[in-house]
Amino acid sequence: MKYEYEDEVKVKGLSLGIWKRLLPYVGKMKKYFIYALIIIIVWTALHSAFPLFTAYAVDNFIMLESTEGIIPFIALYFSIILIIGFLTYLWVKLLIGVEMRLGLLIRRDCFIHLQKIQLAYHNTNSVGYLIGRVMSDTERISGMISWGFTAITEASLVIIFSITYMLILSPTLALMLICIIPVAWFIAWVFQRKILVVSRKVREINSRITGAYNEGITGSKTSKTLVIEDLNSNEFAKLSDRMQRNSVRSSRLTAMMLPMVASIGSIALAIVLYRGGLMVDRGILDYGILAAFITYAVVTIEPVIWVSGVISEIVSAQVGVERVTSLLGEEITINDTPEVIEKYGDTFDPKRENWEPVLGGIKFDDVTFMYPDGDENVLENFSLDIPSGTTVAIVGETGAGKSTIVNLVCRFYEPTEGRVLIDGRDARERSQLWLHSSLGYVLQDPHLFSGTIMENIRYGKLDATDEEVIAAAKIVSADVVANRMPEGYDAEVGEGGDKLSTGEKQLVSFARAVLANPPIFVLDEATSSIDTETEHLIQNAISHMLEGRTSFIIAHRLSTISHADIILVVEDGKIVERGTHNELIAAGGHYNDLYTAMRLEETDI
Repeated sequence: MKYEYEDEVKVKGLSLGIWKRLLPYVGKMKKYFIYALIIIIVWTALHSAFPLFTAYAVDNFIMLESTEGIIPFIALYFSIILIIGFLTYLWVKLLIGVEMRLGLLIRRDCFIHLQKIQLAYHNTNSVGYLIGRVMSDTERISGMISWGFTAITEASLVIIFSITYMLILSPTLALMLICIIPVAWFIAWVFQRKILVVSRKVREINSRITGAYNEGITGSKTSKTLVIEDLNSNEFAKLSDRMQRNSVRSSRLTAMMLPMVASIGSIALAIVLYRGGLMVDRGILDYGILAAFITYAVVTIEPVIWVSGVISEIVSAQVGVERVTSLLGEEITINDTPEVIEKYGDTFDPKRENWEPVLGGIKFDDVTFMYPDGDENVLENFSLDIPSGTTVAIVGETGAGKSTIVNLVCRFYEPTEGRVLIDGRDARERSQLWLHSSLGYVLQDPHLFSGTIMENIRYGKLDATDEEVIAAAKIVSADVVANRMPEGYDAEVGEGGDKLSTGEKQLVSFARAVLANPPIFVLDEATSSIDTETEHLIQNAISHMLEGRTSFIIAHRLSTISHADIILVVEDGKIVERGTHNELIAAGGHYNDLYTAMRLEETDI
């Protein structure tokens, strides 16, 4: 079993152009970043001044063997410590808030965009991929913006203030230390690039291991029936071994980098001690200043390690920025016009008071359609008038393209040419939410939300009473599902409805559609997962439910075909026949062959 995942973008270095894509979000948090910058400047200025206290203490207390003025000195010293502590508290509190708010803003926009984006995007991107972008990548991005760039600012300011203080104390010694900093930076930079390459491999393998866990758990039954546990275990062992080897290599490189950079710091310290000692011996430098420079020799090297490490993390996080901004930049091809939004509202702010009632008349007016990723027309100059209350059956072999007509009616896709009219008006002249609120859609593999049976049925009409929910369930025999459970309608259905059988989920979805009471129904092979006995129970209820409503039935069983007012026969993505059941049987064409084959299949069953 192979675990294939999208390869990460191999970014070779820090690209501010990529991070600039997030400036709109940073702009919303501008005042918080300004506060953080002020705090960082004051914090680093005070923190970098501590060696000056050392210099003063050595020259005025130790060398003079005096305690005169030590009380004010101690008071000032501890006052600065308290101020630094308070600033640290404000700083951490502020940045945690920025990280949480920033992540929330990005995740919210990603989620809203995914709600608005066309169905085709969801059909071509896996759920795991999208969840990774919305959750994992956004979390890492918000952390990098709030803490990563702030850490670089802090480290840079520490170096700047330290160098400034050193230049004031002794320009000669300061210049010696300044010459050492680029060497430490170069060593750290070389190692961090190598560590970054290995870390990418670790993350990639980790993604594969996560996938192996997922497939091993969700596909456990299949693995057992195919007897491939050994194969899965061997593949997993290989991934784990690669993970271990690369993790060890990353740790080894880090272990080599740290002492090498620390050695540079030791060299800097040695230079300060040697040169500074000579200057003290000649009387051109005080002992206190030498003591301060010993501290600065360490303080100016440490930020180099911080910055190089943080930059590597930022470079690594750029992959996530590209993915998230790519998701947010994905064009929404099915949009309501500004005029429509002005009158009818949008998905998240509907103006229901302006919605006209839907009667259910549908007309295809010279429609030509090609799927966005296709290379030939599925429909060409297709016209069909469907009066309100008409039942349309769409039949064809598996994979023939039966859902195309329904997708256009539901405006999941829009015609390449021509129009789809609802009650005599182009569907694009009204809002998508207006249309979708008038649809009852029952899928072959229905989705239930985590919660109770009662809650899942109530999604059809959120303000429905318990009595209305129960009445809807009884119409399609979904009350049988509730009655089997000790908790009744309060029984939990599990994640995705996994505590129910496919047929039971189907019945609950039927009840949900009935409760919504829409003028247009779509049954997408909705009875194919229900056993014959259950189908007989609900067949009359469905006929009653569809009475007086426009309905589209993507057919699987004969019982849902023959009663339709219009039957469309689809072959290779194109409509090859249309008419009533009797007309198509009399024609002796493809429908007659399909119908005969289906009768034989059901007879065998």
